Parts: sequence; structure tokens; C-alpha cells
Amino acid sequence: MTAFNSLFQPIQIGSMTVDNRLLMSAMSINFGVNAHGHVTEQLIEYLVTRARGGVGMLLVGGGGVHPSGLELPDLPALWDDDCIPSLGELTRAVKATGCRCGMQLMHGGRQSYHDRKVAPSAIAAPAVVKGVPRALEVEEIRMLAASFGDAARRCRDAGFDFIEVHGAHGYLINQFLSPNANRRTDAYGGPFNHRIRFFLDILADIKAKCGADFPVGLRINGEDYIEDGWGIDDAKRLAAILEDRGADYLHVSAGVYGSSELTIPSMYTKQGCFIHLAEAVKQVVKIPVVAVGRIKSPQLACEVIESGKADMVALGRSLLADPQWPLKARSGQVDRIRPCIGCCLGCIHTVLQLEPGGCVVNPDVGREFLLEDAAEAVSPRTVLVVGAGPAGLAAARMATLLGHQVTVCEQSDHVGGALHYAAMAPGRREVGDIIGYFEGALKSLGVDLRLGTAVDASLIHSVSPDTVILATGSLVDIPMLRGLIQTRLEVCTATELYAEKIDIGPRVIVWGGNQAGLVTADYLAERGKQVAVLSRKAHFAEEMSSNDRYYLRERLKVGGVELFKKVVVDRFTEDGVVFHIGDRVVTLSGFDSVVLAEPFVAVRQAANLFKGFGAKVVFVGDAKRPRHVMYAISEGEEAARAL
Repeated sequence: MTAFNSLFQPIQIGSMTVDNRLLMSAMSINFGVNAHGHVTEQLIEYLVTRARGGVGMLLVGGGGVHPSGLELPDLPALWDDDCIPSLGELTRAVKATGCRCGMQLMHGGRQSYHDRKVAPSAIAAPAVVKGVPRALEVEEIRMLAASFGDAARRCRDAGFDFIEVHGAHGYLINQFLSPNANRRTDAYGGPFNHRIRFFLDILADIKAKCGADFPVGLRINGEDYIEDGWGIDDAKRLAAILEDRGADYLHVSAGVYGSSELTIPSMYTKQGCFIHLAEAVKQVVKIPVVAVGRIKSPQLACEVIESGKADMVALGRSLLADPQWPLKARSGQVDRIRPCIGCCLGCIHTVLQLEPGGCVVNPDVGREFLLEDAAEAVSPRTVLVVGAGPAGLAAARMATLLGHQVTVCEQSDHVGGALHYAAMAPGRREVGDIIGYFEGALKSLGVDLRLGTAVDASLIHSVSPDTVILATGSLVDIPMLRGLIQTRLEVCTATELYAEKIDIGPRVIVWGGNQAGLVTADYLAERGKQVAVLSRKAHFAEEMSSNDRYYLRERLKVGGVELFKKVVVDRFTEDGVVFHIGDRVVTLSGFDSVVLAEPFVAVRQAANLFKGFGAKVVFVGDAKRPRHVMYAISEGEEAARAL
């Protein structure tokens, strides 16, 4: 019997029948095109992998309709017929799996990463992208509307089943819709009916060039979440008009660059955060409505459909993390789904740095065309993995899948390493989801996992490994700060704080403006502590994604946490610290404790135990060099593949 049956019922979208209610959202992944903007094998295999995973329809992300609106440098270019042959290769490959294949059409407007930006008005984007755009002339607006129609026609000719027009997230169409970005006084600005004209012109041009039977979906914002922005009443009013003009489905999202609720929210935001907007739009139209917004679990996705809040569910980052999400949900193997942890680091943060996108928990993203299906090793090895943090667990799982005999030993009584403690911080429980996934995978594979077991000569002799993967992690080192040893303040590391429940008193200094420092400050503030964070660096938590860091910084404001950067410590005193920032001298007094959150140093001493045993020793994760979890999981899996 099919699990989550309502997700796997067919649906009619215009002239197109779709096998199930799951849509892979368009994601600007910033890889897989050549110098001409034509798609390559890299993008094709990335998409085919997700099509094989059982999603009913998928969208290629960020297809540029005109050079002036290319949002990112490495996205498909759709403004010339020479794009059609490579797009044809893509559609044939995707459609061979039974999945419906679509292209999202967009123009970045003022949110484009180049210096030729155009927009309804000469108003800079509120955040992320710098530079004031040039205001479009009326003839240019009409030309761009026609560019959408021409791009749609090329997509139809390349074999796409449908297209989606991106009218959300602060890109060009949304800029016309929103008073925040549109200060025009002509036929394309001012009252509501003028501001929607560009969108309606686009839809009419597409229908004229592609035919009434070619399915066209439209992505709109339910809320911009920014001052003087577009709201849900606007969206409902527009939705009815779009339906009347021939739209085949509506995909309801939210946010713009600089909005108070981000378009790609982190783990601090509740799952299903934009569903209520789709529900509101569905009340005013009869065409299918798609819900999106941190829909991570099959249970939530199923509830959306069964409750009638939407007709389809869009999955984005969930399919980066696990392309087989639909197949695993359909077979009831929910615990086998590799979870997105909402960190935003490998996906949106990397892409906004103009680098190829990826995924923290799935190192295969973007490498699908280089990887062959896992096959058992010709010469199986006996592998000892020391440490059951994310690097060790990832290595153990992959090595076992490849046919090696694996033993994992972990000195503590729990798996997860530093992530075990990181998941204790407010709003960061989902960080631990990936540990639960790996732990469940090892159990199902029958891996010999030994908790509370320190590596020693006896263990080494009993296992007799050919290869040792050292994933022993890192610890906070004691910084050389004048007066720190002599102070009467209680001094502990962040790890000790989480692990031992040390009584640190009501007023706490956190040393370290890194991710560990800010997360620890939030942990303490939520418990009613007065907290001051001291950082030697000019920026806080640079290793976090900007999306994730945004929500954390907002929490710290609410918690009253004081943040000091560019700190040079003069001395710690009996009850505080004296430091300077440039020429400014600051004295903090009346504090009870200091929590050390940096620097981290690799724990590698266990390597000495293997000298003379003849086993190959490989370091992974923080034992190699302290960094974030993306490196830990990637290095763990690669170490296993290299056996």
C-alpha cells in the first residue's frame, strides 16, 4: 500500500496530467551551463537524479529571458534559439523518467548580479545586491514582456511540458507589482491595475506564442514582508485576474531581498511557514495552487493536501538533501530520508557568493554526472572509524554501503560529536536531524557501533583494521589572554557548558564571535542570563550562512545580548575584563563567568596509537582541520569512496 496516499494522486494542470502532487521548485543552483548559457551534462544529471526520485514535476531554475535580467552568472540563457538543442537534451532525459519537465522564466531586475540592472524605477534593492538600477522606458517594458513570450516558445520547442513565470521574491515582475520598488506614474505604475499590467502583458504574450494549451504556471508572492510591499489582499485580487487570463496554476511564496521574513528561511523559522498564504489564495481561485516554505516532512506535505490548503506541494532544499524523498515517502521509509537541516549554507549562501550551489548534508549535489552508482568494493577492507560525529558517521555509512567491514568506536555515550551539543541551542534542534539519519542508517546496515569505547591497543588488535578513519573532532582551546588564568570568574568552554550543566551565574562573558559563540550566547540569554560577546574579528559568525545568521542576530537583539567586535583584551579582572576597540577603552565588571567558544583545535592524539600497526590512517572533519559540518560529511564520504 502506498504511504501518504494523498501526495501520490494524479492532478490535472491545464492540458497536462501529473502523476503526483509533488513539484520540485526552481532553484538557482548556479552550475551546469557553458559560456553561452547552454545547459550541460552537469545540470542534466542533477535534474535527472531528482526526476528518478519520484517527483511529479520539476522546474529548471532561473532561466534568463534577457541578458539584462540574468540573476546569477551561471544560469540557463533563453534569449536566443541556439539554446534549444541543449535544452532538448535535458527535456528528453528528464521526461524519460516519467517526470513532467518545466522551466522557470525570470528577470532579476534590480536583484541581478551585474552593473546593467534595470527596474521599474531607479531604486536600489533593499539588501544583498548593490547598485541603483536604470528605470525602464515604456518601449523597453514591452520588449521585455515579449522576451518572456519568446523564451517560453523556445522552451516549448525544446520539449518542456510547461513553464513557470517567476513573479515573486523581489525580481522584476514583483518589482512592478510592489509600491516599494515601483514609483512610476505612467501606465505601468501607480494604481493596482497599472502595476499588474506588465505581468498580464507577459502572460498574454506567452499564450499568444505558445498556444492556449501549453501549461503556464505563475509564481507570486503572498507577502513581500517589507515596508510598502505587496500583501496577501493584493495577491488574492491578482490571483483571480490571472486565472481569468489563462494561468494554469499559481505557486504562492513570499519575501524579497531585505524582507523581514526571508524567501529562503533557515531552521529558526517554523516548517510550513508560507502555507497559510497558499491557503488564502486557494480560496479565490479554482485552478491548482502550490504551497511552499520549509515543507520538509511527508507528514506536513500530506496534511497540506488533505486539509485542502493547497493542491500541490513544492519541495526545494528537501530534494537537494535527498533526491529520493518522494520514493521513500511513498514506500513509508520516512526515517530513511536524508533531512535538510535548514542551515542555508550549501544552497543559497554559496550561490549568493556567486559559487556553484551544493548541500551541507548531501555532498553529491552538482557531482551527479561524475559519480557512478555505488558498487561493492572488489577488495573489501576492515575499517575502524574513530569518532561518531558527522564525519565519522558519514564515513561509516558509505564504507559499509561499498562492502567494507566497519567498526565505529566513540568515547562518549552518544553519537553526534559537536552537533549533539549544537542541537541543544534554541531554534537549532534540526541540526541534530542529520545525526539521527546517520545513526538510523548504521543500525539498518548492521554496523558495529561501540559507544563509550575509547580506542586503545586492545581494541586495535581485536579489530585489526586495514584502514583507520580518524574523525575525532575538535575542542575549544584555552586562548592566551592576560589575566584569564588568575581571574576569579568561573571559566569553562562552550562544550563543557552544554555537557556538564556548569553553574555559571547570571552574568556571562562569551569569548568568541564565531558561530559557536553567538549560538552559545543565545542559549544563555534564553535562560535569563545577561550576556556580552567579545570577538577579535571584524564580523560575527562568518562561517554561517547569511540567512541563518540573520535570524540568530535578531534573536540576540531580543535577548539583550551585547556584541563587541574588533576587541583587543588588555586584561581579565576578578569580575570582568578590560579591552579596547581602536581608541575606545571598555570595562565590563560584575560578571560571574567566562565561556570560551574559540579557538577550536583538532583532536588528533589517537593517531599515535596506530604507529607500528601498518594500518593506513586518514583524518576527516574537524580532526583534519576545524571547519563547519559541510566539510565533515563530505570528507567522511570521500574517505570511504577512496578505500
